[in-house]
Amino acid sequence: STGAVKMQPKAEELKFVTKNDGYVHIHPSSVNYQTRHFESPYLVYHEKIKTSRVFIRDCSMVSVYPLVLLGGGQVHMQLHKGQFVISLDDGWIRFVAASHQVAELVKELRCELDQLLQDKIKNPSMDLCMCPRGSRIIGMIVKLVTTQ
Repeated sequence: STGAVKMQPKAEELKFVTKNDGYVHIHPSSVNYQTRHFESPYLVYHEKIKTSRVFIRDCSMVSVYPLVLLGGGQVHMQLHKGQFVISLDDGWIRFVAASHQVAELVKELRCELDQLLQDKIKNPSMDLCMCPRGSRIIGMIVKLVTTQ
C-alpha cells in the first residue's frame, strides 16, 4: 500500500496555548515531556518558567468534565451552529456537549457543587458523604468523571 502515515509530533514540537503567554512548551525535565499524545487538549500545571521560551512543569492532563466541575470561573452554555457549547473563563475554555440535556445537567451539577462547598466552608464539621444531598452530588460527579 502507499500513502502517508500521520506521525505524532516530536516532544520539542508539541506546544500548548495559555491565555496570558500564548504558546508554551512542556519543560524537558517534566515527566510528560516525552508524551506525544494527550487524550484531552487541556493540561493543568504548577509552574511556568521562561528561558529560551516559555515552559510549563509539573503538568497533568485534565479531562473536560473535571475541568468544568472543579475549574474556576462561571460556567456558561450557548447554542452555536446547532451545537451546545459549554464555556468557562469568559469563553477561553470551550467544548461541545453531547446534547442540550447533558449541557444543562453539567451546568446544574457545577452550581450544586459550588453551593455544597460553600455549605462546607460555613460548617466545617459537616460530613459531605453522610448528608443525603452531599452524597448524591458527589456520587453524580464520580459517575460522570469515571464514565465519560
